[in-house]
Amino acid sequence: MSDQAQQKIEAYLGRLRQRLRGMNDDDAREIVEELRSHITDRAAGDGSVMPAGVDEALAALGHPEELAGQYMTDSLLARAEISRSPVRILESLFRWASWSAAGFLVLLGSILGYFFGVVFILVAALKPFHPESAGLWVLPSGISDFEISLRLGFGNPPSGGREVLGWWIIPAGFAAGCWLVILTTRLALWCARRYRKSRALPRG
Repeated sequence: MSDQAQQKIEAYLGRLRQRLRGMNDDDAREIVEELRSHITDRAAGDGSVMPAGVDEALAALGHPEELAGQYMTDSLLARAEISRSPVRILESLFRWASWSAAGFLVLLGSILGYFFGVVFILVAALKPFHPESAGLWVLPSGISDFEISLRLGFGNPPSGGREVLGWWIIPAGFAAGCWLVILTTRLALWCARRYRKSRALPRG
């Protein structure tokens, strides 16, 4: 390998390594070594690694900063799949959404799913403390329209409104809230697995 080819590889990997800060040192070191092997193998078309071959291999990988972001996203999504924690899932989706439109859509859907799931659970939990106002309400809106509102119970009962489920909001709210949280988690992880399979990152 020529000195110029070696310098190109090391410069690229150095920029990538800087963007892998926050990742486990052993994982980051493994990624760098695997990429070094990948670049060398790809550039050695005729048995020797030359600058032109290195340039071609690096161009195929893309900018090191973008590639590092993909590795960071992949690592976070992998950990989220293992933990199945909504907090870790949202953390990984925020990273994915920072550079991907698909990630942004999955993040938006997950936030909405978790939000409504938590609201249902809170309404069910607060119903015994605010029996007159907490629950699922139908409220008048205009002459012939109406709107449905989930109320946590703070403040007075809405004027002209009608509570729909009464005390049944407790089992219904807990069931609906837990179902939404579980469904959102499964859908987010399914999307993450699909993404990771479709965007297999270079390995040595």
